[in-house]
Amino acid sequence: MQVDVFRKRRNNALIFFGVLALLTAGAIVVTQYDVEKGFTSLGKAFVWGAANLYPDVKSLAKLPDILAKLRDTVLISVAATSAAAVFSLALALAGSRATRIHRSFTLVARGIASFFRNMPLVAWAMVLMLAFSQSSLTGFLALFMGSFGFLTRAFMETIDEVGDSSVEALKATGAAYLHTIFQAVLPSSLPQIVSWLLFMIETNIRDATLVGFLTGTGIGFSFDVYYKAFNYHAASLVVVVTVLTVLIMETVSNTVRRMIL
Repeated sequence: MQVDVFRKRRNNALIFFGVLALLTAGAIVVTQYDVEKGFTSLGKAFVWGAANLYPDVKSLAKLPDILAKLRDTVLISVAATSAAAVFSLALALAGSRATRIHRSFTLVARGIASFFRNMPLVAWAMVLMLAFSQSSLTGFLALFMGSFGFLTRAFMETIDEVGDSSVEALKATGAAYLHTIFQAVLPSSLPQIVSWLLFMIETNIRDATLVGFLTGTGIGFSFDVYYKAFNYHAASLVVVVTVLTVLIMETVSNTVRRMIL
């Protein structure tokens, strides 16, 4: 029996890698990609990067402006995530199996969450840019839309996991709907909800850099300006500052999560 299972898994793996190899070969043929040139150019790319992509003394003069743009990026990310969390929690409570008012609400809530979650952030930024042009509002709304779908699904699953037993206990005593939510569901699920919120803030700070390319705001726009002006030292300083900020936020977030979970 174990031999048959092992053989089946091996055959499935061979089929998977065979299909993957065929798709790769087909993509190379269709795009006329030069594999040999691609691999041989890697060394040249690393040499060029080592010679140009590093902050120098002159680029440090741009640091105050870069930090100001970074501050805007962080604030927009936190604001968009926090606003999305409020709406996501309301929709998650309405759609969770433990707290729903009607069964149809679960289907509607999950459908809305799936739509917003599966639409790429870049697509949101491009669509919203047509309506609001390049502005901080466009970046805020794009991050809000992306966060809304993800957080709704995460909050809904969290409430489903921790809410069933406590909700049933309170319902058995005749507790009202709002009393059940505020006395049982939210207190038990709040630590995990905060953890998801912190995770989304980290993610949005990273994504806000990409959104800034399209919306012309924040740290992403600064990198775009410096890179297109061939000021690679200043552009690399933007990358270093962004990476350090993400690492700091991740450290703080992990510390908070360890304290509350």
